[in-house]
Amino acid sequence: MTVRPSLPVRAVRKDAVRLPAASAAPPLRPWSRIWRYLVALGVGLLFWIFTVAEYIGPNPDSLPADENAAIGAFAILDLVLGLIATALLPLRRRFPLLVAVLTACLSAVSVFSVGPAMLAIVSMSTRRRWRPVVVVGLVWIVCTLFYEFVLRPSVPGVASEVISRWASGGVAVAVYAICVSTGFYIGARRDLLASLRERARTAEREQALREDSAREAERTRIAREMHDVLAHHISLVSLHAGALTYRTDLTRDETAEAAAVIQNNAQLALTELRQILGVLRDVDGGAQARGASENAFAEDEGRAEPPQPTLAALPALVADGRDAGMQVTTDADGLALDDLSEAVSRTAYRIIQEALTNARKHAPGAPVTVRLERRDDELWVTARNSVGYASAGLTAGSGMGLTGLQERAELAGGTLAHGIDSDGSFVVTARLPWA
Repeated sequence: MTVRPSLPVRAVRKDAVRLPAASAAPPLRPWSRIWRYLVALGVGLLFWIFTVAEYIGPNPDSLPADENAAIGAFAILDLVLGLIATALLPLRRRFPLLVAVLTACLSAVSVFSVGPAMLAIVSMSTRRRWRPVVVVGLVWIVCTLFYEFVLRPSVPGVASEVISRWASGGVAVAVYAICVSTGFYIGARRDLLASLRERARTAEREQALREDSAREAERTRIAREMHDVLAHHISLVSLHAGALTYRTDLTRDETAEAAAVIQNNAQLALTELRQILGVLRDVDGGAQARGASENAFAEDEGRAEPPQPTLAALPALVADGRDAGMQVTTDADGLALDDLSEAVSRTAYRIIQEALTNARKHAPGAPVTVRLERRDDELWVTARNSVGYASAGLTAGSGMGLTGLQERAELAGGTLAHGIDSDGSFVVTARLPWA
C-alpha cells in the first residue's frame, strides 16, 4: 500500500478561498433551462388551443366570415403575446418582480401567456419574500377577472355563465397559490443545499487546520527528541575534545581512539540534525516550524525530558498492552534491531505504540499482530487487527494520530500506509530505511 503525500496547509487554504460563496446557486446545465421553457410553452399552447376551440364553438362553419376573421386575428395576437411573454423569461432572475408582473399583465389578453407567467411566478417566489408575492397576486387576480368578464366569449345561460366565470377565477387563484408554494419550496431547498455545501467547506477547512496543528505538534515532539539525542552526542564530542586539549600524556593509539569517537558522534549528530531539518525546513512553513522548535528548546531549558523509547523498549510496551487486556502477538524474525539507527528505531516504536493505542480505542478485545521484518534495505513494520470488534465501546478520537505517524515516517525517509485489508482487517504498514 502507498500513501499519497498530503497537500501543504497553505495550498489547502488557497483552494478554500477560491470556493464560491455558499449563497450562490450552482451553475445550471443547459437542459435544466430548456425543460422549464418547454413546460411553459406546453402549458401556454394547451390553454391557447382550448381558448380557440371555445371561441369557434361546436359549429365553426355556421359563423359569419367577418367573425371568423376576427377570431383568427385574436388567436394570432394571443400567440404573439404569448411568445413575447416567453421571451421575457430569461430576464426573470435579474428582474423577478418586473417579469412576473409583465407576464401576468399579458395573461389578461393572452391565454398563451399563462404558461410563461406561471414559470415567472415560481421563479419570483423562490426568493421567499411576501411583498412581491402579494403585489403579483393582486395583478394576477385583476388580470384574471378582466379576461373572464371582458374578453372571454359568452356561453348560453346567464346563471351558468356567471358561475363558470367565477369558477375559472377561483381556479386561477388556486393555480397562483400552487405556483407560489412551489417557488417557496424550491427556494428553501436551495438554501438548505447551500447551507450543506458551506458546512462541507467549513469541515474541510477545519480538517486542514487540525492536520496542520497535528503536524506542528508532531514536529515539536520530534524537536524535543532530537534535543536529547544531540545533547548526548555533543557532550561526548566535547568530553573527548577536552581530553585531547588538556591531556598531553596520551599515547598515539589513545589519541586516535578519542578522535574516532569525536568523528563518529559528530557524524551521528549531523545525521540526526539533517533528518529533522529535511522535514521542518520547507518553503511554506519553515518559519513556523523553526519558531515551534525554538519554543520547544526554551521550554526544555528549565526541565529535563526523559529519554525517548526505541525498539529496545518494545517488550515493555507489549507487556503494558497485555496487562491492559489486549491480545498482542509480536514477530521480529530474529532481527538484529541493534543495527538500526536511533531515529528509525524511535520511529518504529512510535508507530507500534500508536497502532496499539488505536486498536485499544477503536477495536477493544480484538487480537493485534505486530510484525517486524527486513526486506532488502528496509524495515517493514506491520500492525494488524480485526475491525469486527469495533461495534462495542468505541472511543471518539480526532484522527490525528495517523497524520503524526505519516510525518514521522517521512522524517525517517520512509512511508506509512493504513486502511482496511481484503480480509477485513485494519492494517498499518510502515516502510523505513534500515540504515
